[in-house]
Amino acid sequence: MQKKLCVVGLGYIGLPTAVMFANSGLQVHGVDKNEHAVKLINNKQLHIEENGLQQRLEQAVDEGHFTASTTPVEADVYIIAVPSPINPDNTANLEFIRQATASIVPYVKKGALVILESTVPPKTVENVMLPELRKTGLILGEELFVSHSPERVIPGKIFEELVNNDRIVGGINPKSAELTKELYQAFVQGTIHLTDATTAELVKVMENTYRDVNIAFANELAKIAEGIDVDIWEAIKFANFHPRVNIHTPGPGVGGHCIAVDPWFLVELAPDKADIIKKARLTNDGMPLYTAHRAQKLLSQFGIENGKVAVLGLAFKGNVDDMRESPATKVIEALQGLGMEVNSFDPHIKELQHPTQTETIEEAIQDADLLLLTTDHDEFKQLDPANLKTKQPRPIMLDTKNALNPDRWEQAEYRFFKLGDGKKEGQLYS
Repeated sequence: MQKKLCVVGLGYIGLPTAVMFANSGLQVHGVDKNEHAVKLINNKQLHIEENGLQQRLEQAVDEGHFTASTTPVEADVYIIAVPSPINPDNTANLEFIRQATASIVPYVKKGALVILESTVPPKTVENVMLPELRKTGLILGEELFVSHSPERVIPGKIFEELVNNDRIVGGINPKSAELTKELYQAFVQGTIHLTDATTAELVKVMENTYRDVNIAFANELAKIAEGIDVDIWEAIKFANFHPRVNIHTPGPGVGGHCIAVDPWFLVELAPDKADIIKKARLTNDGMPLYTAHRAQKLLSQFGIENGKVAVLGLAFKGNVDDMRESPATKVIEALQGLGMEVNSFDPHIKELQHPTQTETIEEAIQDADLLLLTTDHDEFKQLDPANLKTKQPRPIMLDTKNALNPDRWEQAEYRFFKLGDGKKEGQLYS
């Protein structure tokens, strides 16, 4: 395929997608407003963490298939992969989408294909992108083709899922969808399903909303379990042995660029109809404060008021460096609001990006009364608790992710608790 691509947005989705196409033999130019990120990329250095990205970036640059700058270039295909966050009032902020679309207008030529990968509210292609693209003077669907092909990958496994996952492609007309399918067949081995743009937009938001509602259900169950002497993690495991049951896991909240954001798109779209969706979002958004109260209660049970807490993990999920919408940062805010002192540590976040962050775990826990695990990094699972020295002779560990081995921690004289473990609720150690 002798096509030139221009990928606008070189973040957690745009950069892996760009190098994937470059590694498949296409000529790719990446665009990002972040001059520092562009400089790093052209020097074959990363500004984000993703398994396999370093090797693929080096290959793409060394083979001359990938370049980057802060401005678009003329190309056959444009892929837009920029953020679509929410505003403080939980409404969609689509300005990045509009600006990215406007930025390519001077370069778009007859026959070009424009693909939106960002997750967006339904009707974004129609109401935000197409008005900008009409400024090219080209006839949409005849001289300029447009589609939405939302990413469906998980950080940490992006390249594996880019290849193997099925893909949804929604065009503004059938030819737009067919051209997009032809492009992604350069590396996608999963089935590529064709539909219209608005359906594709809804499908992606539905997928993430399903997970958010399921997690909210698990979080409600965790709260119930804490009052009836049940370990919710054990109960969920047993329930999921049923062939038609798949309950997700509870935790300190929901983070990331999709699950914590996308359901609000549907609430905004139909506020009088999205009752379950809104309730689930509020439930999950309330988990950081619930977690902070749980920590406060544990400290109080052991006679510690306004104690010091070491939060282990700042990323929104294990084994990534992504802090977008991370519940850990909201847990820290809640702890501080309750009068506790907080240090934090995350082995995947190399540069200090949070006011409470320390460079080493030893520094984070040194004065801690309670350790609070908020991210299930492998590094935390492999810790030897016997070597972790805090100011308390018998410190408290609260594991919100069911990631640690309780026996190891209790043998090391820790008082070990899990979020959602009613069997330990109210239990005091002598």
